[in-house]
Formats: sequence, C-alpha cells, structure tokens
Amino acid sequence: MEQNFLADAYPPAEIARKVESLGVAKAQTGSLKLLVLAILAGAFVSIGAIFFTAVITSSTAGFGLTRLLGGVSFSLGLILVVVAGAELFTGNNLLAMAWASRLISSGALARNWAIVYVGNAIGCLATVVFVAWADLASLAGGGVGETALQIALAKSSLTLGQAFARGVLCNALVCLAIWLAMGGRSVIDKIAAILFPITAFVVLGLEHSIANWFFLPYGLWLDQQNSIPLSGVVANLLAVTAGNIVGGSLLVAGVYWVAYLRGERTL
Repeated sequence: MEQNFLADAYPPAEIARKVESLGVAKAQTGSLKLLVLAILAGAFVSIGAIFFTAVITSSTAGFGLTRLLGGVSFSLGLILVVVAGAELFTGNNLLAMAWASRLISSGALARNWAIVYVGNAIGCLATVVFVAWADLASLAGGGVGETALQIALAKSSLTLGQAFARGVLCNALVCLAIWLAMGGRSVIDKIAAILFPITAFVVLGLEHSIANWFFLPYGLWLDQQNSIPLSGVVANLLAVTAGNIVGGSLLVAGVYWVAYLRGERTL
C-alpha cells in the first residue's frame, strides 16, 4: 500500500510548495553558477530546435503528423534542462510564486531573470556557431537549411500582437510542463510529463523566446537574400519575451499561488 503511494505523483498543493521552495533556492544561487547553467539551457533548447528542424524537413506525413513528430523531437530541449540540470528563463518565470509569497525580493527576482536570460541567449548563439560550422544546413540536400530559413522568416513576419499572444500561450504550456515534471518521482515520470505540453506548443506554432534566440539568428546567418527583416527579428524577441513572462508568471505561477499558497509562508 505504501509502495503504491510512494510511486504516485506529488499532489498539486505539494508541487506548489516545492516550486516555491525551489524559487528561493534559485534566487540565492551564485551568479557564475547561474550563468553557466543558463548557457547550458540555451544550448539544450537549441539542440532541440535543430532536431525539430531536421525532423520536419521534407516530411510528407501531412501538417498534423509532421508537427506532432517535430514537437516530440523539440521536447528534447526541456528534457535536457529538467533532467540534466540547467537554468531556463521561461521556466524560471515560476519564481514569481516565491516572490508573491514575499520569500524573495523584486531585486532577487530581476537578478535571476536577467542573468538567466543573458546566459540562455549566449548558449543559443554559441550553438548557432557550432551548427553553422558543422554545416547542418546541408543535410537533406540543403533541405534543413531551407526549412530553418522559412522558420525564421515566418517568425519575423508575425505582428507584435500575434507574437505576444503566442508567447503567452507558449510559456503557459512550458511552465505547466515543468509543473507536471515537479510532480514526478522518477526520470521517466518527468520525461512523460514534459512531452505532451511541449509537443502541443510546437504543433500549435506558439513562440518561445529562448528557442527564438536560436531560430532567428540561425535564419539570419542562412539568409543570403536578406529576406528576413532585422526589425522583425527584434520585434519578435521583445514581444515573445514579454508574452512568455505573462504566460509563465501570471497564468501559471500566479494562478497556482492564489489557489494553494495565498496567505501561507512555507518553505
């Protein structure tokens, strides 16, 4: 009887306390360690992004199935972040729970988000360099490069409103994936928890700010015709980042804080 209980997932109220406690620990992490782990997360997400790009290239499976396969492939990025250990800006929007409980200051929250965002961007840009150096664009007779270019062009063509809304929805799903993974007791639990929310956001064409630090610079590097507007790249990154913050810190952290932690001071 006890073995079955121990094998079950943590209940939502306990997940909320775990997320709150982890938020305090993350806010107290040293700057160098935080930066190194953030660079790793950017690289992990970028690996998932190029994996996704290669999987959907030249697919004849139709829109839905192709995107489904691509979404499962892209999930590798967050699986590496959660299981191998790294600091991802979008997931760290859940620190808002510890902030709402007044367990960390606004300055500590801003410090974590700033260091992790910069580190994530560095990791993504470094991966762009290695992917370009390895000439992965030449795979499938140049098809991977063409797919990557089309992805970047589509992202840079979104309006500010579209990019923001897709960013909100995306990080709601990313933070829910992390929330579910926090409820798991084994590596298999955590992987299974991550797969469906991340696959869903990819299938739906939602926008992840850190992944876009790979997709957009890589597209710019491949763009020989200057078809990708730099203004569109900047606008996308700004709008999607803002949307991600709203989706993660308000729609997930905020809602669950009200449901489970409001009025409590627990660690």
